Amino acid sequence: MKIAVSMLSAYLYCSRKLFLEKVLMIEEPDKESLVMGTIRHEFYENINKKEESIVSSITEMAPLENIQAIYRKEHLAVLRKAIVSSKKRLDDVDIGMLDAYRKSLPFVLEESSARAANIFSFIEANNVFGEELWQKLTPKIISELRVESNELRLKGIVDQIHVYDNGYVPFELKTGKAPNDGVWPSHRIQIAAYSLLLQEHFRKPVKEGFVFYLDAGEKRRITINPFMKEEIKKIVDEIIELLEKRDLPDFCSNQNKCAKCGVKQTCYNEGEINNLLKIRMPA
Repeated sequence: MKIAVSMLSAYLYCSRKLFLEKVLMIEEPDKESLVMGTIRHEFYENINKKEESIVSSITEMAPLENIQAIYRKEHLAVLRKAIVSSKKRLDDVDIGMLDAYRKSLPFVLEESSARAANIFSFIEANNVFGEELWQKLTPKIISELRVESNELRLKGIVDQIHVYDNGYVPFELKTGKAPNDGVWPSHRIQIAAYSLLLQEHFRKPVKEGFVFYLDAGEKRRITINPFMKEEIKKIVDEIIELLEKRDLPDFCSNQNKCAKCGVKQTCYNEGEINNLLKIRMPA
């Protein structure tokens, strides 16, 4: 059995919720933060796929404002597509497409400006353009790479991989509140798991990874150490045991998590839980 890397962070966040979703098949209803997070995630995924064509289209020295305009045009088109593809989910949480566009605009413009500035600086330093600019550009970004491992019993899709001449650096994109320092424990485990998968996939050491907290606009670094592999394997063992034995975990001890949980009504409904246990796990 191979489990998704996302289940590691879900398990550490709340094992009971993971059980309800994966064993009792309870779906968390949409809410505004989830839908807007999906739009943002889709935006980042698709702008990375367009990066090569944008960079290669710059065939001569141009003012920074011109490069910014190129990025803005492409990025806003990607944003509009992401919003249209989420129309039904936006309707379900009573958000109009124009409102979603306005709410998304600040981070799109910030990303466009940052990427344009990076390219402008690289051109100034290296005096290369077009296809040569793309070939020499460091780092390059790979998006949504699917990786898996029989040894680790894991599979998943890495949000971003920054490719350097001497190695690979995974990035996870996260919406929601960032901790005051470092990363949330579940995010640390997730980036560590992806790092191990990438090491096996590319046969090169991965020394660090980053969690990019989109709402805060901050990239938080995680150093990958040799002890993480055993830590990951232990959590995988616990999750597989949870799924196979099907013993309902106890309630989460963190009331803040419970307060904003989308499945809390079912979670605390003993009668409904017992009925679902009988249906999903007949004697």
